[in-house]
Amino acid sequence: MRSVSIFGATGSIGESAFDLLIRSGGAAAWRTVALTGGRNVARLAEMARSLRAEIAVIADETLLPGLRAALAGSRVQAAAGAQAIAEAADRPADWSLSAIVGAAGLAPGLRVVERGGTLALANKESLVTAGRLLMGQAARTGATILPVDSEHSAVFQCLENENLDRIELVTLTASGGAFRDWPLERLAAATVAEASTHPNWAMGQRITIDSASMFNKALEIIEAHEFFGLPSERIAVLVHPESIVHALVSYADGGTLAHLGPPDMRHAIGHALHWPRREKLPLPRLDLARQGSLTFREPCAARWPALSLAREVIAQGGAAGAVLNAAKEQALDDFIAGRIRFTDMAGAVAHALDRAAGQAGFGRSPGSLAEVLAWDEAARRAAADWRAAA
Repeated sequence: MRSVSIFGATGSIGESAFDLLIRSGGAAAWRTVALTGGRNVARLAEMARSLRAEIAVIADETLLPGLRAALAGSRVQAAAGAQAIAEAADRPADWSLSAIVGAAGLAPGLRVVERGGTLALANKESLVTAGRLLMGQAARTGATILPVDSEHSAVFQCLENENLDRIELVTLTASGGAFRDWPLERLAAATVAEASTHPNWAMGQRITIDSASMFNKALEIIEAHEFFGLPSERIAVLVHPESIVHALVSYADGGTLAHLGPPDMRHAIGHALHWPRREKLPLPRLDLARQGSLTFREPCAARWPALSLAREVIAQGGAAGAVLNAAKEQALDDFIAGRIRFTDMAGAVAHALDRAAGQAGFGRSPGSLAEVLAWDEAARRAAADWRAAA
């Protein structure tokens, strides 16, 4: 019986993973070591009871009494706080899913890699903020990192273990989010509610807004650079409204392989869960005849300035990824709170990058979690200062 842990179980990715585990036998087929959640005590306890987890950890320490009460009578241990989440990652498991949103997902992912485990990585921020640190640690410990983002999973499946010198271009697709067809002059007035509605994918609010701003795709460009070792000029983005083609890999012989599938994260999660085998998944199949047509177009730089910022980060290297990610999170917080406009987010991030570029050590990749968090804190301050001055 294989053992699994899910970090970020109550989020949209964690829910999809839970669904797959239940559909494929639940507690009778899988030994669940750890489940963690942010604030949803009731759902975390329900999941932990269903999968008979060894430990359930809630991020908010003030909610520990409620979690203990919800798990009373079960054999599931309850814990709370960032340190408890990190310690849960130290518990041996055959497969661990990193699905915590934001920079908070880096710590448990690093712990899994440090013990040489298999990390199914859905947390974009880990590679963006500390790609060299994470990949270097995996090389030293023999850990396996499997991509779970739909685009990077698609690239991973299309590469066929080929050498990178045979790859001419990797193309990531983007739905374009809520505002892909809006007139540019309307974007400044976009509301949080409008930005929180995705045309294709069912996701949490933050990543849905990131899709509308294309900051999610900016992070994915940097992820592809870090995970696959590709330079920026060999990573392209196409707007693909149907979200059926998740990525394309173009080879030196002129051929291009594309990965297609319904817009359902359970496909990428299931591939990582069973890798290197392909197992049957209890999921909808793609019907191209019913789909009818697939369309593509170049992204508009004026509509999505985040894409240019990603290229700048790759060119700068060092701590630029950690700065971009933290400034983006702060700007997103400010937009959701109504303190800035939708179109102000890119300006806040650009300001944070400009300020960081003049600081000592900016050109050096963070060598520890503490260094990542130091840049994270400084970038959030810079983005907040930009807001106050705007």
